Amino acid sequence: MAATMKDIARRTGLGLATISSYFNGGNVREKNRIKIEEAIEELHYEVNEVARGLKTNATRTIGVVIPELNNTFCAEIITGMEDILRSHGYATIVCDCRTDKKLEQEAVEFLTRRRVDGIINMPVDEEGNHLKRFQKTGKPIVLIDRKIQGINCDSVLVDNKKAAEDAVRYFIERGHRNIGIIGGPEEVFTAQERMAGYYKALESAGIPVSESLIWHGDYTIQGGVRGLEELVQNNPEMTAVFVTNYEMTMGAMIGVNELGIRIPEQLSMIGFDNLQFARACNPKLTIVAQPTDGIAKEVAKVMLNHLENTGEASGELFSEKLETEIIAGKSVRVLV
Repeated sequence: MAATMKDIARRTGLGLATISSYFNGGNVREKNRIKIEEAIEELHYEVNEVARGLKTNATRTIGVVIPELNNTFCAEIITGMEDILRSHGYATIVCDCRTDKKLEQEAVEFLTRRRVDGIINMPVDEEGNHLKRFQKTGKPIVLIDRKIQGINCDSVLVDNKKAAEDAVRYFIERGHRNIGIIGGPEEVFTAQERMAGYYKALESAGIPVSESLIWHGDYTIQGGVRGLEELVQNNPEMTAVFVTNYEMTMGAMIGVNELGIRIPEQLSMIGFDNLQFARACNPKLTIVAQPTDGIAKEVAKVMLNHLENTGEASGELFSEKLETEIIAGKSVRVLV
């Protein structure tokens, strides 16, 4: 028969209140902590997290819902978050919704039934319909790389508008004026911000915006291939292209290779994220790098602040914008 907290109390001579305080992370005298841990080992005591969660309404688990587990940006952030949350005694349940709104809805419903203490989400549904039921629980929600109107929750993202503006200005400062962009889905917040940065950089330099130089992709490798092919075919005067996410950057490089385009002699390019991929390209690709470690730390910090200080979502919105940087390679030519 499994040992109980009463068995530990009998073995240590301590009260149940002290034993309970130990298991719930409360303050316990050092000598009592030692007694309890010795009893746990001797009795082979195991915490019944399910029963404990039903009693305390805290399961010490965090739900994470992302669009694509094989997305490098997502994977790096999850790894960083998990390390921090685990060090504070929280486990994570990661759900990959395959960039499908229905699967995203099902994932959040599953996590709600599992009584997770909070949800971290890089949302696919830009209207936030999948989060509205969970929001009613009063538990915290933290969004990554997105904002959703009407959902009272925190968000952690980079300054996407400035990131794109910096990349396009990098081209302009090197003499480029016919600059294409492979953007993301028009309804996605980050894509909107990056497109706004593209417009702002051109307008600030007095360069007219040409709609033929704009391609709205879908944040996939194939979307990058198609975007590059379409832009090159429709814009023979184009000298540079900015690709606004990692998967489409890979696709654009595939398109470059298949079309036999020489970089940077025939076309200059700036991509997004994944320094290792950029280094593997020939020539080395210039990229906009997002601080994935910083995002992971900030997301975990915000979630832990709710769970350990209030135990629920706050009424105040928190939105952190982290800075990106341009890591120069050899894929941008200076025009005379």
